[in-house]
Amino acid sequence: MPRNSLVLAAALAASLAAGVAAADAISVSGLRHTVDKSYRRMMEGAALFERLHALAPEASLRYRLLPRKAGTSLRGIELAVIGDSFEFPVAIASDDTFALERNDQAMREDASVRPNRRVDSMTWRADVRTPGLPAGVRRLGDLRLECKVGMRAGLVSHYPSVIGWLLGSSGDDPAVCDSPESPYLFFADRPIFGVVLESAGRRQALSVRRLYAGIAAGETPKEDLPYCDCEALLDRAYELPLGDASWPDDARVELQYMDSPGGEPAMKGWSKRAVHEAIGTAGRVMRFESGYEVWVYTFGDTKGGRPGTELVLLFDRSGTLSADRLRPARA
Repeated sequence: MPRNSLVLAAALAASLAAGVAAADAISVSGLRHTVDKSYRRMMEGAALFERLHALAPEASLRYRLLPRKAGTSLRGIELAVIGDSFEFPVAIASDDTFALERNDQAMREDASVRPNRRVDSMTWRADVRTPGLPAGVRRLGDLRLECKVGMRAGLVSHYPSVIGWLLGSSGDDPAVCDSPESPYLFFADRPIFGVVLESAGRRQALSVRRLYAGIAAGETPKEDLPYCDCEALLDRAYELPLGDASWPDDARVELQYMDSPGGEPAMKGWSKRAVHEAIGTAGRVMRFESGYEVWVYTFGDTKGGRPGTELVLLFDRSGTLSADRLRPARA
């Protein structure tokens, strides 16, 4: 679903909630406690992982808990599988991941996986990692499988599913992971400045349009962020060309973090004022709660509406330039 439709989704949700409340005293949010997840759906995700294990043959499946709202702490979080007649705890590792074992009773009772956190305070993702990779490096096949499992398990929630249906969204269809322009959001462990794909000597930096949930391209207005589970993780969010078959599953995804971006920018240490005086006003400025700031300059457009050459600048918490990236336009 296009991101600029999220405001309409919110309005429709409010309208539907009011109508239902008048008739039956039930709100839309009451139809499903959105911080809960379906045990059955998560088992379906696990089954899909086994069927598609060839995408990540050395990896195992875990699920990850993430904050959705700023200020949310996962410290002390507890998790349980809850059915009509039972409840059992789920162990959470120090990295906020957990595994689920199949339980026939939980399947029969259509149990929920429930943390001790309020509605909309956190979100979920599948976690598939091939062991032995360097720090800051992911494997594309792992991430392709994360997307498919996450969609099948119903882990991504932005707004009530009935609204997504009315607006023609892809819902929880894993096929969304087969598009070169897949909108599925991944979250890095720390704020990122850039993402680079590498395979057999071929290297390609992602456009800044694929970072920060599309903020740099104006695809996610600020007022829509409360409806995105990326709100608290905006500076860690990125998309990938998951359906681009020219990138093999063994391709590496290199994450360049804001606190250690690498490289030696020509204007290193320049102030924002000095940069502005030298090259003018940036087309897009993104200020993050971490204190970092990203400026984006775009020069020209290529055929088919693709972005032109991008100059992306990173300013650290002190307001001085710490990194830059020039991404030539693609033909």
